[in-house]
Amino acid sequence: MSNFVLIVVFVGLGLLFRRLKAFPKDSAQVLNMFALYVSLPALVLLKIPQLQIGREALLVAAVPWGLLILSAAFVLAAAAKFHWSRAQTGVLLLLVPLGNTSFMGVPMVNAFFGQQGIPYLIVYDQIGTMLIFALYGSLILALYGRDGTLRIGSIARRTLTFPPTLAVMAGLALRPWPYPDALQAALQGVSQSLTPLVMTAIGLQLNWRLPRHLLRPLGYGLLIKLLIAPLVTLGVCRLLGASGLHVDVAVFEAGMPPMVTAGAVAVIAGMESDLAIALIGIGIVVSFASLPLLFAILS
Repeated sequence: MSNFVLIVVFVGLGLLFRRLKAFPKDSAQVLNMFALYVSLPALVLLKIPQLQIGREALLVAAVPWGLLILSAAFVLAAAAKFHWSRAQTGVLLLLVPLGNTSFMGVPMVNAFFGQQGIPYLIVYDQIGTMLIFALYGSLILALYGRDGTLRIGSIARRTLTFPPTLAVMAGLALRPWPYPDALQAALQGVSQSLTPLVMTAIGLQLNWRLPRHLLRPLGYGLLIKLLIAPLVTLGVCRLLGASGLHVDVAVFEAGMPPMVTAGAVAVIAGMESDLAIALIGIGIVVSFASLPLLFAILS
């Protein structure tokens, strides 16, 4: 729980720095880029050798794909019932199935489950979230985005060259050879910068403004993403008789707020930008309450 307190502290510092205008305007982007290109790949390289490929990992990998079908079905049903615009529907179809399973996931899983949960997180994030983003995300952009067909190749290329994805490939290739102690220590030190960087950046970026006409799609999207998806995951795992750390991490990852990168792509593609920004920003805020509640249910 001390790690969770640390998360709150760094988010609070980000909010304070934003209010005081103590950092340059693009500081949040710089912090996120450093985390993306340095801190997160270091963590992946550190944890990949600990990953055991077996039934537990396969179950974790299957969860986001199952939730993709569930989330998309819920969104399409609601869009038909409430007559949401094409731009709003596209945002929900893109952001509700895709969670912030690395940037938010790593600090939160580490805070509640410790370092031993990170290998399962990597499976969920890379085989689930990132692969879904490349394949399903490209389809949604083609169907709902402005000139989306032009972006399919770039989305796939970006996913394959995503620094954590490259780190996964390198880590898997290096699994037969133990890291030297010096490299192990270096990776450990660099990876520990992830939480301070990402959480401070979140505080710098949080936006509390919300257009009133977006309340219903926003509330519906966050209800599915933060509550229904993890509870359905937990229920299905219990029915299958599955339990353990891998299930807990999968359920927790299922309850992460919407993916920041997916939101940025939705805005670029000409979808409902206010809804995309609200889903990300307010989703992060609400998750600070929903994730501890989810942990209490798992406990």
